[in-house]
Amino acid sequence: MAIRFSEPVNAIKHSDTGDILKLIAQPDMISFAGGLPAEESFPADEIKKATEIVLNGDAGKALQYGPSLGYEPLRESIAKRMNRIVKTQYTKDNILITCGSQQGLDMLCRLFCNKGDTVIVEKPSYLGAITAFNLTQVNFVEIPGDGKGMIISELRKALETHDVRLIYIVTDFQNPTGITWTRERRAEFMQVVDEFEVPVIEDNPYGELRYEGEYLPSLTTFDTKNLVCSLGTFSKTFAPGFRLGWIAANPLFIEKLDLLKQNMDLSTAPFSQRVCETWLENFDFDAHVKSIIKLYKSRRDAMLKAIDEFFPKEVTHTYPEGGLFIWCTLPEQLKSRDILKQCIERKVAFVPGEAFFTSEGNTNFFRLNYSCNDEATIRDGIKRIADVLKENLK
Repeated sequence: MAIRFSEPVNAIKHSDTGDILKLIAQPDMISFAGGLPAEESFPADEIKKATEIVLNGDAGKALQYGPSLGYEPLRESIAKRMNRIVKTQYTKDNILITCGSQQGLDMLCRLFCNKGDTVIVEKPSYLGAITAFNLTQVNFVEIPGDGKGMIISELRKALETHDVRLIYIVTDFQNPTGITWTRERRAEFMQVVDEFEVPVIEDNPYGELRYEGEYLPSLTTFDTKNLVCSLGTFSKTFAPGFRLGWIAANPLFIEKLDLLKQNMDLSTAPFSQRVCETWLENFDFDAHVKSIIKLYKSRRDAMLKAIDEFFPKEVTHTYPEGGLFIWCTLPEQLKSRDILKQCIERKVAFVPGEAFFTSEGNTNFFRLNYSCNDEATIRDGIKRIADVLKENLK
């Protein structure tokens, strides 16, 4: 058949990450590969009660089409919570509800970028952002970090030598590294960005999952020109099945995004929004987040302890203060894909690091996730990986 597909679709490259995920879906596989929240963290009983409240109330409105900006009470709740947690100064007029933060990534790239434009990302960066931006067929410039955030001298050099249309970063517990930007680096970053007047996506899916230290302010705190678009989600603190996220930005950006949203899918599911807002009104969100933090901190600690006990000293790793991930660096002579193949034979898996780069190479990294396994399973799985590593370093 002489069917012609669009350029963006034809440009999508097959990712063997999907093949890896199929392999690790085996029931007896210990998987540290996903980035999923633990199912036992979902407030299922409370969601059932919130759903009953919605359906026993104004069910017609809940089941009807809704405004493209989103359900107003939910937008107000999000703005108030962001103002309290990350020190923003938002109102409902700064908030647009999306179908998960992944849709927010797609919308913001469409808002600012054309085919062939340049986007700055961290090195490494979130795989889902890279794939979303690839649909617009942009070019990437990677900026490395130093454990405190993006290296500012490298950022300035890139802005001086490229016509950059957009910058994408994760400042809290970054995926895949788990690194958090310092307050000082955030301020330095925004000083440079404001000078060049480039829009920024600050993706913050894990920000509330802090296990130690204090919450740090959003980049908007240091933004003098309203360039920051903050992405948030209920997927990690409520339930990903609701597909609820949001974009927080200045009203001009929100106005344009509202037009885009209308033409993409009319609105995010009104029923999901109303159930979520009803849950927020009737149950203790702070207590729920604290229970998730307790669960994940214990699992993070178990993984870090097992890594320190079993991994050979030649393999280094990050120490996340929150979030879901630990980033490991192998000696350069080892390739994480080769290690993974051997690990899969021993029924344990992770994600090779090269998937998180837009450049070639970078074959000696891998990402571990600790949210979905109990402490005993984590210890067992890490020991299996360690045995493979030791065999390859003999």
